[in-house]
Amino acid sequence: MSIIDKIRGNPIDKMSLNEIMGEELRLRNQIERIRKDINRIEKDKKKKFQEGVGADLIKKKMLVQEMKQLDMEGKLYMKNFTMLHKQYTFITNLLTIKKHEKQLKSTPVWEKLRRVEPSQLESVLIRLNLEGRSFEEMVDALNRTFEMEVAEFEEREDDEEKKMMELWSQVESGSKTMDEVEKELKEKEAEEFE
Repeated sequence: MSIIDKIRGNPIDKMSLNEIMGEELRLRNQIERIRKDINRIEKDKKKKFQEGVGADLIKKKMLVQEMKQLDMEGKLYMKNFTMLHKQYTFITNLLTIKKHEKQLKSTPVWEKLRRVEPSQLESVLIRLNLEGRSFEEMVDALNRTFEMEVAEFEEREDDEEKKMMELWSQVESGSKTMDEVEKELKEKEAEEFE
């Protein structure tokens, strides 16, 4: 089980600095292996292309299929690389926070970090780059991000409220039936889960 799985449900002050550092190292190694695999695939594709220069039609068609296979493999590696890189960003930011934990505990940011849902914390820390920043810069970045998160949530909430008011008005005016509104809401809910 990775540190990211362990973190879910745990407050930030319960996380171990050594576990986070171990996870950072593990992710860095995985990213490096994938980077090497992506480079190998690109070299193989170039080699296949060069083999096709001057080859007969059948050989070229075979090479095209092999290159397509390599391309698909490369896309899978790239998808995995992107996911691991997000996790790595999260872990390095978490590590930076843990290194400044004593100082952060004297700021209001610490309570925000402790109270935020683990999935929201992960989302916030994926979007930031705290590594190498001074303590003040880190606190400012976290504050700005948490303020934006709250504003985005309130904006989404306002949009939903407006939509519901509009639907009630349509039913009250007779332009839509309750069945039509229920169907529309179910379709909207289904779209959100896709």
